[in-house]
Amino acid sequence: MLAGVDLVAAAGDRVAIVGENGRGKTTLLRVLAGDLPVDRGEVHRAGSVGVADQQIRLTATDTVGALVDLELTAAHAALAHLDEATAALAESRPGADDSYAAALAEVETLDAWDAARRVEVSLAALNAINDRSRPLGTLSVGQRHRVRLACLLGAGHPVLLLDEPTNHLDASGLAHLTERLRAHPGVVVLVSHDRALLADVATTVVDLDPSSDDRPRVYGGGYSAYTEGRQAERARWESLHADQVAEHQRLADDLVAAQNRLRDNWRPGKGHGRHTRATRAPGLVRAVHRRQEDLAEHVVAVPRPPTRFTMPDLPRPPSPLRAAAVSVKGRLARPVDLTLAPGDRLVVTGPNGAGKSTLLAVLAGDLTPTTGTVTHAPPVRIGRLAQEPDLPGDRTAVHLCDEVEPGFSPTDLGLLSAHDANRPAAELSVGTRRRLDLALLLAAHLHVLLLDEPTNHLSAALVDELSAALQVTPATVVIATHDRQLLRDTRSWPRLAL
Repeated sequence: MLAGVDLVAAAGDRVAIVGENGRGKTTLLRVLAGDLPVDRGEVHRAGSVGVADQQIRLTATDTVGALVDLELTAAHAALAHLDEATAALAESRPGADDSYAAALAEVETLDAWDAARRVEVSLAALNAINDRSRPLGTLSVGQRHRVRLACLLGAGHPVLLLDEPTNHLDASGLAHLTERLRAHPGVVVLVSHDRALLADVATTVVDLDPSSDDRPRVYGGGYSAYTEGRQAERARWESLHADQVAEHQRLADDLVAAQNRLRDNWRPGKGHGRHTRATRAPGLVRAVHRRQEDLAEHVVAVPRPPTRFTMPDLPRPPSPLRAAAVSVKGRLARPVDLTLAPGDRLVVTGPNGAGKSTLLAVLAGDLTPTTGTVTHAPPVRIGRLAQEPDLPGDRTAVHLCDEVEPGFSPTDLGLLSAHDANRPAAELSVGTRRRLDLALLLAAHLHVLLLDEPTNHLSAALVDELSAALQVTPATVVIATHDRQLLRDTRSWPRLAL
């Protein structure tokens, strides 16, 4: 559900939408794009809109060229209108001057003459496939998203709506994306878990997270102002809730005390007559009624702040994990030698296609290497968080977690709400499914965590909490990531560059 959002953005504004998974970030982008009607309120847009959502609306048999042409539809149409207006002007048709001026303004707004070249530049910068004849079905998920993102960055739309644009980008791609968004002359609205991108790009932050009055918050001054404001807001919320709970408890205690006095004084001690009892009773009854009314009127109006992520106590591995000269044909070309002692930390880096995900799959035992071996003692339990959730859509989070660890619930870690925990996985948002994937991994009480782009689709607040927890867990942790802020958070960890 999404409610109470007011947003005005002008040319040059770069608006970040943040919030916990399932709070409606993607829904808000769909509303702004015109893909989802609103129940109340209005949305006004000026100019063409470029949308990079989490789904690509073409089939596996469509080609890269078809995707490029789809995203450049507005630029191609503007150039066609200008050609028509030019012909009309040459023939001195009535109204040709105005038509030509309007068509020229449309082309200049999109800078349509240069759109194809800008797309080619972005395809190269994002390391995206530029063979227009390639079917999309032969591309990986990351490759398809990079092609689409390159088209949007080059198309010149006055409004860009981007949902998790940093997913599947390596360091050079992230740098190019940051540069293009900062230079974009129109409006940018983005949903992203990438804290470095938000810090580098955002001028305004819209926070959809729960608040003390359950309304969104808007912070000017960029991402740093948002983080400071959010912390202050959370502190005020927790303090106000605690004060109201304490007041409610005080009134409840007063009521109990009044009821006890009524009971004790209803029968006066030996030597007191009925007259004493009769004169005391009405006042005591009135006191009890007053406290009952006070308690009924004092409802804790401020909701309890949401729970924070809690890392389970994971065990320290009893023995090392070793990889000797492992390689996978076509996926991990350079043989890798690696020894992970109990409690070790490691960050695996490298450009897209270097084999980071492949190495983690080999270490987890999910992929057999072409050469080399992976060895560890049988008691060592190893688990891998893959980049994309692969969950049975008809099962609930509660059932899936119970299969991993009987009696365990994803709500125990603060990762899912009770409502989401009892919904089929297919009904959850992408980010909430990612949280469920993480909960299933942690429920297994593993000795070794292999995390492939663990920040993908997670909220910035959860990423902060997860990063802090990974620093101190006794388990061995290996991370493969392009996330610049996560790389900064783990700067003291050893690196393996592929």
